[in-house]
Amino acid sequence: MPILLALDASSSACSAAVLLQRADSEPRLVSRFALTPREHTRRLLPMVDEVLAEAGITPAELDAVAYGRGPGSFTGLRIAAGTAQGLAYGLGCPLLGVSTLEALALAAHRRHGVEYVATAMDARMGEVYAAAWRCCDGTVESLLEETVIAPQRLQLPAAEPGWYGIGSGWGLWESMAPEVQAALTRRDVESEPAAEELVLLAAHHYAAGQRTAPHEAQPIYLRDQVAWQKGG
Repeated sequence: MPILLALDASSSACSAAVLLQRADSEPRLVSRFALTPREHTRRLLPMVDEVLAEAGITPAELDAVAYGRGPGSFTGLRIAAGTAQGLAYGLGCPLLGVSTLEALALAAHRRHGVEYVATAMDARMGEVYAAAWRCCDGTVESLLEETVIAPQRLQLPAAEPGWYGIGSGWGLWESMAPEVQAALTRRDVESEPAAEELVLLAAHHYAAGQRTAPHEAQPIYLRDQVAWQKGG
């Protein structure tokens, strides 16, 4: 069974987590999380050292390194991707890029048992990074492709009994369309993506063979993708 490390710096939070899945014992999750605006470069590697030490493993025992690939803060995404890339190069192990919006969806599911989750992160410039998911037994299925969009243009698929909204983008609630407001049963604007959920998702990706070489580490900048599509 694999031993995975995940790290994230996609928002104002910084986090790292290790998942140990040995055949002779129950899975063990060790994590660190802190709100550290503008301190990601200084805090991320010490967090990695802390979770490895608490888990009682050395870096050489890692089977893969996962990172929050985005969307999120451009600077933070580059820090996480660059750090993960450096670790993977040094260890000779593969990388796993995991969606920060998917991690938020899993967080809502783990904490509250909700099935339908609408994720939205504040993208600045009057836009949000958004997606919608169906969560079941620790797995996350995409129902609405990740996009960057003006909040008033966001629409959600139909869902019963409604949507749980999570992420800073729901702070733009007053700009959302009335039908979107009516579709949400609850919303959490405080939660940020965390390595704890990233590493759990990475375990599924690893088992499915979704791994990349260190030189292929690539943050996902949804705004760049949309601009390219509009110009094409």
